[in-house]
Amino acid sequence: MAVGFDKDRLLKPLLFIACLVPFGGLLLGIYEGDLGPNPLETATHTTGDWALRLLLITLAMTPLRRMLHSPWPLRLRRMLGLFAFFYACLHFLIWLVLDQELRWAAIVVDIGKRPYVTVGFAAWLLLLPLALTSTRRAMRRLGRRWSQLHRLVYPAAVLAVLHFLWLVKADLREPLLYALAFTVLMLLRVPWRRFRGARLQREPVRRAG
Repeated sequence: MAVGFDKDRLLKPLLFIACLVPFGGLLLGIYEGDLGPNPLETATHTTGDWALRLLLITLAMTPLRRMLHSPWPLRLRRMLGLFAFFYACLHFLIWLVLDQELRWAAIVVDIGKRPYVTVGFAAWLLLLPLALTSTRRAMRRLGRRWSQLHRLVYPAAVLAVLHFLWLVKADLREPLLYALAFTVLMLLRVPWRRFRGARLQREPVRRAG
């Protein structure tokens, strides 16, 4: 028991600090004026990249638990998910305030006109209720509905990958790597043992026929 407790006490603070490193680097770049020739674009891409990376890392926690036969990855999942939403909010606010300058008519047109903006906004909307219901109190109040609600993370991840894929116009290698990572994570969630067991049960029937 003591080992598990010590592990949690060590991992969670380290993870919290690690998740703040990209944000700290962004603030330092702003302070030093070292965000390249297009600071707005750098800030937008940095926050969007980390939102997607952390979202995929969050999805990796369940397969990791199965591989390691240990519950500790699940204890990190909520923090990772909230940081993914944090960077998604920063990404959205940078676009909303600095890029669009809160011109609401233009914002509505942009969301409806440009597909990558549409799917990006939809991904953020799907993540919003997940962040709002991430507390243990919400889990108790929602009961079984909590698990059903939090399955929205899968379409949110699909839309986030599409957002990046449609945003990039030239070199598609990076967004395709994210798409591949998401596909692999979904395949790792397939209960292959059950599938294999069901297949083995059907084989004697076929041979007998």
